Amino acid sequence: MSLAIFDLDNTLLAGDSDHLWGEFLVTHGLVDGEHYARENTRFYHEYRDGTLDIDAFLRFSLRPLSEHPRERLEALRARFVEECIAPIMLEQAQALIAHHREAGDTLMIITATNAFVTAPIAARFGIPHLIATQPAERDGGYTGEVEGIPSFREGKVQRLESWLAEREHDLTGSHFYSDSHNDLPLLERVEHPVAVDPDPQLRATAEARGWPVISLRD
Repeated sequence: MSLAIFDLDNTLLAGDSDHLWGEFLVTHGLVDGEHYARENTRFYHEYRDGTLDIDAFLRFSLRPLSEHPRERLEALRARFVEECIAPIMLEQAQALIAHHREAGDTLMIITATNAFVTAPIAARFGIPHLIATQPAERDGGYTGEVEGIPSFREGKVQRLESWLAEREHDLTGSHFYSDSHNDLPLLERVEHPVAVDPDPQLRATAEARGWPVISLRD
């Protein structure tokens, strides 16, 4: 059984769930609006440029989870998925997922975005396995810190290797679909790397190495 692995943001989605969640928090007054919006956009640009300090970003993005009751956060998250995520779930992405499901492949999303935001999105796509950055929890709430290794850049490889070892599985026949040059460490590990609506850096690398380049956008 082969793995079909998908990045989430700007791959299966026509947008970035992490950045959109930050905007949603601003809109609903859960954070300091002007400052948070500015920093949210700055970190997003640094991610695209390949200069993101993941630890600094996670301190920023996970802090709101520690500042509000879990029940309120989960209610807002449900609204967020309906209002902001459902409209950007790409039809061609769902067709690609269905193709791999029908082939009997094991479906997985690997994303740097935290599991609080992404777990219901993976469920919405019908993808049973999710490796995401894990917010730390204590006494039924979030601490604002990270538990374990963030699934970002080389961290995606490390987290996947742990997942494979626990299940005595390997990457034979594996696919990985991503839009971002930040995912090159994992793209280089799978048997079938695929660039999906890639950023300029990933497009150049894919073309140089003969990797498929596809689009899931209309």
